[in-house]
Amino acid sequence: MSKYADVYLCPIPEENLPSYKKLATAAGKIFMKNGAVKYREYVASDLNVEEVVPFTKAVKLKPGETLVYAAVEFKSEAHRNKVMKKIFADPELAALMPSGAKPPFDYKRMVYGGFKILVDL
Repeated sequence: MSKYADVYLCPIPEENLPSYKKLATAAGKIFMKNGAVKYREYVASDLNVEEVVPFTKAVKLKPGETLVYAAVEFKSEAHRNKVMKKIFADPELAALMPSGAKPPFDYKRMVYGGFKILVDL
């Protein structure tokens, strides 16, 4: 089996970081309960880089925003597909964002992709 990871980049207003952390912690528990192997989220601390494209430009980070990088690991891509079906069917997930509630960031600006793990030391 080839390990697999879903990766997310989320531009979040800095003032919303505490509420996002609460939401992400609850979501992470749902991911793990339904079969994810590992769930981690990281908040940016050093985005001032030169000679490469910085994340700030790639995601068009606005003043007052920070960037969260999230990675969720699975046993394989097939395992991810199976787990994600369970996660999206879990009523706890729907309860995290009640209809009409304002999300802590603009989901349309989130960057996402699934990756096969190339190096795992």
